[in-house]
Amino acid sequence: MNSVITIGRQFGSDGRAIGEKLSKEYGIPFYDKEILVRASKESGLCEELFKDNDEKKSGSFLFSLAMDSSFLGYGAGFSTGEVEMPLSQKIFLAQFDTIKNIAHEGPCIIVGRCADYVLEEEPNLVSVFIHASFEDRVRRVMERDSLPEKKAINAVMKNDKERMSYYNYYTNNRWGDANNYNLSIDSGLIGIDGCVDVIRKYVETAESKRK
Repeated sequence: MNSVITIGRQFGSDGRAIGEKLSKEYGIPFYDKEILVRASKESGLCEELFKDNDEKKSGSFLFSLAMDSSFLGYGAGFSTGEVEMPLSQKIFLAQFDTIKNIAHEGPCIIVGRCADYVLEEEPNLVSVFIHASFEDRVRRVMERDSLPEKKAINAVMKNDKERMSYYNYYTNNRWGDANNYNLSIDSGLIGIDGCVDVIRKYVETAESKRK
């Protein structure tokens, strides 16, 4: 297997679980929030900035705090003269570079963070979007996070909105549009194992065509 698999996902659709299972079956690296830690190390920007604004278009308290050069320079040596590009773009570009570096190291699975867009020119890319009905996702979040129904509904709506806004803002595509991915799969219909099987069959066929 020599593909780089990216997985976009609706909140509560089990995209991460599908990616983790694929990585174990293939024996290749898996990256989700691990990207944030690596991007911080490679860019020199504070790790908390990446975590606090993960897949979110707008900044928060840390963004305002970071505009102070002493905070922005934490481990990076930035000066006030370098604070020209908005910090949100600095963070996105740092993740962009890290995702590129990861893909160049070999086969892997990357979840979220516009990876399908970042790697769209990669010849070995297989881009996947995992979705499910709203009801299925709310039920999954209730079970997974031990939340009452109302809080699970709010979590699904909030996270979907943030991911969509982030993706649409930083790419030329629309989040979840099947035209932007090689595969779009309903995990509520076929489950985690079913999604893993579909992706593996697609990868096998795609790699045979590349030869």
